[in-house]
Amino acid sequence: MTKQLRQPPDPADVEIGLYIHVAFCRSICYYCDFNTYAGLGALIPRYVEALAGEIAVLPSALPDAPPIPRPRFRIGSIFFGGGTPSLLSPEQVATVLAAAHRWPVVEGAEISLEANPGDLSLAHLRALREVGVNRLSLGVQSFDDAMLRRLGRRHDAATARAAYDQARHAGFDNVSLDLMFGLPGQTLDHWEATLDQALALTPDHLSLYNLTIEAGTPFGTWAAAGKLSVPDDDAAADMYQAAFDHLGAAGYAHYEISNWARGVGPSPLAISDGGVRGVRPRDFRAQHNLRYWRNQPYFGVGAGAHSSFGGYRYANLRSPAGYVARIAAGESPVESAEQIERALATGETMLLGLRLAEGIDVDAFRERFGCSPDESFGPVLSELTAAGLLTVDSARICLTHRGRFLGNEVFCRFLP
Repeated sequence: MTKQLRQPPDPADVEIGLYIHVAFCRSICYYCDFNTYAGLGALIPRYVEALAGEIAVLPSALPDAPPIPRPRFRIGSIFFGGGTPSLLSPEQVATVLAAAHRWPVVEGAEISLEANPGDLSLAHLRALREVGVNRLSLGVQSFDDAMLRRLGRRHDAATARAAYDQARHAGFDNVSLDLMFGLPGQTLDHWEATLDQALALTPDHLSLYNLTIEAGTPFGTWAAAGKLSVPDDDAAADMYQAAFDHLGAAGYAHYEISNWARGVGPSPLAISDGGVRGVRPRDFRAQHNLRYWRNQPYFGVGAGAHSSFGGYRYANLRSPAGYVARIAAGESPVESAEQIERALATGETMLLGLRLAEGIDVDAFRERFGCSPDESFGPVLSELTAAGLLTVDSARICLTHRGRFLGNEVFCRFLP
């Protein structure tokens, strides 16, 4: 039986990330297996109301599980993902953010929104900035028009460049570009041209993803029928190495397996005793995503959204219409829950943290779990170090350069 939604807890202590899933697209890209739907645009106004309703009573009740202790939390980051969040009007984004701000929100919290370049105008972007969005993630994927058509994208390269320029003119000083490699028909030359065109725009952050063919997608169907050819693993590795070379030479820090960020940006310091105003480093890493990689708590709202809090991981009903109906009836949207046992928590902390260049902080791990990584995973660490995939010392455990190319082989070793 579906449980009723809880009343809001008293605010304050734990800092969480808030993920807002916008489960709508105008069309579905051929590679996409996210929980998103085309042709449901008429549902968006009611869906926005449901998002605000779910946020108001965080955390949602869990089915068939003991209640989560009434948490005291503040929101440290907000991320609109999808789907295509840029289908929401600025007024609808403002409605959701107003619901979030009924909880304590950290001053200067990163508020990110994923956007399709074809959905944007200067007026739209200025309005998003005015309602509080301060980081934009543009789903560019490629600067090759033929490649974009092959992916089923709705924009072309010129539209992507125009969207980036408009974002800057609208006042966004934190803009990320998403790009993909290992695409059908893509060569190393094509990929390097895309990297060079992206770098010419000087974005603050880049996310570079190797295409994965998923069952149930058009790409999955075509690949199974022998109608889709993608670069082999060696070619994809060459493209990944090219990203290291090009982005490193341009001054970007490779802080996570798929993510690069500018290391320093302008940020005024207070006037010192000598009367000189200086600059301090600005961190352009994706602050919301860092919470996932550090295995910290977060709430997800919306159809199919996931949360991790209070020793449980739970997922909402995937159907947007079903989600809206449950919230309207005052019922919990949570469809499933899993208690995170200690062995799973330690293993996931290792595999997620190793995605980061900073790796695993040994003292932080010991403080969190009461034991060192070596006490939990000694034989695995020794084997992976001997294989040249990890570096281990008394302070940190990190992937080697080679380990970044073989990350999945490393990560699976830490799961129970």
